[in-house]
Parts: sequence; C-alpha cells; structure tokens
Amino acid sequence: MMDTDLIYEILSVVEEIPEGRVATYGQIARLTGRDRNARLVGKILSMSAYFGQYPCHRVVNHAGRTAPGFFSQRQRLEAEGVEFKSNGCVDLEKYRWDC
Repeated sequence: MMDTDLIYEILSVVEEIPEGRVATYGQIARLTGRDRNARLVGKILSMSAYFGQYPCHRVVNHAGRTAPGFFSQRQRLEAEGVEFKSNGCVDLEKYRWDC
C-alpha cells in the first residue's frame, strides 16, 4: 500500500545518496525494510516531482541501467562524475553508494 508516509520514507533515503554515487531500486527497498519492493520504489520515484525535488537521477536498476524515458538522467549523472561502461550502464562496482 502506498501512503504519504511510505513515499516520504523512500524519498528521504534517496535524498541521502551522495553526489557522484548511485543506488539501485532494490537497495532503496532494502534500506526501507521492503526487500522485495524495488518496483514500488520505481513507481514512487516516477511521481517524486509531486513531493519536492529529490536526486532521483541517482537511482538505477540492478544492472546499472538508467530509467526508460528519463532522458536527462545520464547527463545529470555524468555531470556529477559518474562514468558509464560501453554497454551504457553505470559501473556499479565503482559508483554504487556504500550505505
């Protein structure tokens, strides 16, 4: 169930991701005690603009891929110094947030 408390709980974790680092949807889900709800995290992040400004561009999927349709995500990450591998994915070994 998605309520305002859950939304802000997830967004508050996203807000903690440092510049130049990324986290995965699953990582955010685990940090909020919802291990199997990576898709819920993605859904909430897709609506984040209604709740304020959060660095949602710092969240990628488990393989390091950017979100479909989020065209400025890669540019924003590169501006923070995040590098992409030749396959277009973030190098999670190097840039994953160690929280």
